[in-house]
Amino acid sequence: MVRAFGNVARQEYAAVGIRLALHPMADLATEPRWGRINGTFGEDAHLSAQMTKAYVLGFQGDSLGPKSVACMTKHFAGGGPQKDGEDAHFPYGKEQVYPGDNFDYHLVPFIEGAFPAKTAQIMPYYGIPIGQTHEEVAFGFNKAIVTGLLRDSLGFDGVVCTDWNIINPGGIDVDRAWGVEELSPEQRTLKALEAGCDQFGGESSPEHIVSLVKSGQISENRIDRSVRRILRDKFLLGLFDNPFVDIDESSNVTGREEFVKLGKEAQAMSTVLLQNDGLLPLQSSMKIYLHGVEDSNAFAKYAEIVNSPDQADVVVFRLNTPFDPRDEYFLEGFFHQGRLFYSEEELTDILELIQDKPAIAVVNLERPAVLTPIREKVRSLMVEFGTSDEVLAALIFGDSKPQGRLPFELPSSWEAVLDQLEDVPYDSENPLYPFGYGLTYR
Repeated sequence: MVRAFGNVARQEYAAVGIRLALHPMADLATEPRWGRINGTFGEDAHLSAQMTKAYVLGFQGDSLGPKSVACMTKHFAGGGPQKDGEDAHFPYGKEQVYPGDNFDYHLVPFIEGAFPAKTAQIMPYYGIPIGQTHEEVAFGFNKAIVTGLLRDSLGFDGVVCTDWNIINPGGIDVDRAWGVEELSPEQRTLKALEAGCDQFGGESSPEHIVSLVKSGQISENRIDRSVRRILRDKFLLGLFDNPFVDIDESSNVTGREEFVKLGKEAQAMSTVLLQNDGLLPLQSSMKIYLHGVEDSNAFAKYAEIVNSPDQADVVVFRLNTPFDPRDEYFLEGFFHQGRLFYSEEELTDILELIQDKPAIAVVNLERPAVLTPIREKVRSLMVEFGTSDEVLAALIFGDSKPQGRLPFELPSSWEAVLDQLEDVPYDSENPLYPFGYGLTYR
């Protein structure tokens, strides 16, 4: 299914002229507080490797060619083990830590997934891999990582493009030159080039490179190596042969009916049933009260929708993963970070809603939420990763069966989250549900 997704996205991207994808994320969700877990395939390195490989093959095919969309797999050498779960977009999250001495585990999705699939490009992350190289600088400036590990040890000769805004001030929020903050933009450019990078994400400052060459600090041959790698991808993609888009064909390809059908199938397959005491699937004769549902018509196809819990036979409510709202930086609004437990106020609202009624909780998991107090009060518990109301209603009423499995364990308490190690998978004490858990209907 992942390869089918990649193939569908490839066709739609190419139809509108997008020929490079800044994904997949081969990072691992070993730190449950990290705000980018929703972009990963979970915490198991070998499963994530299989998914990453299928993803890249779907976008690129067996080799890069005129029908491909090139993949820039990220974030080498594995984003995810962020200290205290804080993201490296922000100064307080610039450290990646390895208290479990598990650096190599985070390489597995690249070694077993992205590289066998011949990913065209690689993006390093912002963070500093603490204690892993002779100098404490971010991946994009780190020669031991980009040249020593990626180029020399692992033999990657594709394009390496830095993450965005690590060179010049004036980007979004801050310039993320972690470990080399004291260097000038020109000096940062030199250090990234010497590390082995070919391209600078989100930057437009060729004057730095021209100045470095004219002053003799870097050779034209070094610049040519990067130019050759970038041009090679463009030639293989056929961009010099036919750079134009067929506008009429674009509208015929994007949003095609069979593509939408596959998307709904993927949503249904990924939805995970965690608890069910026989309530599901619901009978169509029931009266249901909905909370947190945007498309009530999706449920009205199956049962009578009532206006209050008192009138209902069953309450169906949707929840999001809890987090701490932050507003110091603009991008914090896009990264839900901090706590994974529901506050007392949030829990009171939820429990008042269901009271003595049989309840079905459906939680969207951006990150591994602490669902212990929710599970104790509901008869059925489901989690999802972007399932629409239409697909969810079909699952709840038995038109389809849940068959997903958890891509990461769900911790039983916040204390268990705080005690686990950032770089180690499935290591929280007495998890509420283990990695790989999932039920279905008989």
